[in-house]
Amino acid sequence: MVGGEKILIIDDEKELVNIVEVYLKAEGYIVEKAYEGKVGLIKCKTLKPDMVILDIKLPDMDGIEICKTIRRDSDMPILMLSAKSGDIDKILSLGFGADDYVTKPFSTNELVARVKAHLRRYEKSTFNSKKDILEYGGLQIHCKSYSVFVDNKIVSLAAKEFELLSFLANNPNQVFSKEQLFEQVWGFEEFGDVNTIAVHVRKIREKIEENPSSPVFIKTVWSVGYKFQGVEK
Repeated sequence: MVGGEKILIIDDEKELVNIVEVYLKAEGYIVEKAYEGKVGLIKCKTLKPDMVILDIKLPDMDGIEICKTIRRDSDMPILMLSAKSGDIDKILSLGFGADDYVTKPFSTNELVARVKAHLRRYEKSTFNSKKDILEYGGLQIHCKSYSVFVDNKIVSLAAKEFELLSFLANNPNQVFSKEQLFEQVWGFEEFGDVNTIAVHVRKIREKIEENPSSPVFIKTVWSVGYKFQGVEK
């Protein structure tokens, strides 16, 4: 059930923003709007929304840079909007910390469904982790606070990066296919690209592994998927 979560939309297409606002408000969400990137960043800091819907192309700033800036301070869901259908924008968006993307033009009902799914899974993963703290060697995963430490130094992970890592770490030495991981972390099968998993695994390895090209924790099982290797302390 929607509990009045606050959603910030950063997009310069005012007509589109107003339409999305109507649909989201009809579902009980509180909607804030910004038509410029700089204004969006200010509102993000002051209003502290529960989720951001962010256009990649803005008149004053690059949406991907905005996404990276938001991600440095928050692990809330970020959904990117793109007028391009090519995979480059999609992969770049997800690689820099976005949780999902929608290509314009899009179904407003589909957008709302994605918003619901991300907020529901974000809240659920925060409260329903198997253990509060997981520790494997120098890696510590604090499930309640969405915090990760490597050798006692904090590491910043995007929300979906954290959820993917914590799911694997909660099921050590078990092999999961990309499809299984997508379903467990994203939670909806009717839309989305399972290749998102590979992008997120690469970003996680870059942040937690001493040598990402020879990972210790997240292992690739060729032609099958991935597993988290380790013995918990």
